[in-house]
Amino acid sequence: MLIHSEEKPHRCDVCEKQYRTLQELKSHARTHTDEKSHRCDMCEKQFSAMVYLKRHLLSHTGDKPYKCKFCARRFSISGNATRHMTTHTGEKRYICEVCEKPFRTSSDLRQHMVVHSDEKPHKCKFCEKSFNLPGNAKRHMKIHTNKKTQHRCNICEKVFKTAREVKHHAVLHEDTKPFECEVCKKKFRQAGNLKEHFALHNETIEIDIDL
Repeated sequence: MLIHSEEKPHRCDVCEKQYRTLQELKSHARTHTDEKSHRCDMCEKQFSAMVYLKRHLLSHTGDKPYKCKFCARRFSISGNATRHMTTHTGEKRYICEVCEKPFRTSSDLRQHMVVHSDEKPHKCKFCEKSFNLPGNAKRHMKIHTNKKTQHRCNICEKVFKTAREVKHHAVLHEDTKPFECEVCKKKFRQAGNLKEHFALHNETIEIDIDL
């Protein structure tokens, strides 16, 4: 019998998840179909297998029978408790067959496997770019949502906090030098540079610079 064994010889042909018994595999296989014949009487949510319905019912009762062996946390689902306990043990039993990188959970491993494929299922909500990992897509979308990155130089793409800073910076890309020193007639692109230069003359001449 395999009830108390870690051996899982039954593998799903769709997602390759493994199970100890054939019955568990059959119940899992329904998750890949539209068949959901088990309905919750409390919220009418439907499930593909009775085991998932029973697991869901715990969310209505608040019962958490599965306790962590290392701390006081409790869980309504045994799998959640098992995954949580790996944070204490550091165990990484799921190994990538391509690069041999270890992971704590099977879901972490499945997410990682996308790195080894050309699949990019995570799309940006604001442009046509797509990414293989959700974290990469999230970081990219900050370019569109972060106010700081909305003020960008059209020439060098440097970003600024305000439109005024972009306008001030844009002068660097121009050939014009509108700010002239009254002492030596040297010209500068920016008023700040002229002020710094003018101090070198150690003069007390007051100049009027239109910013």
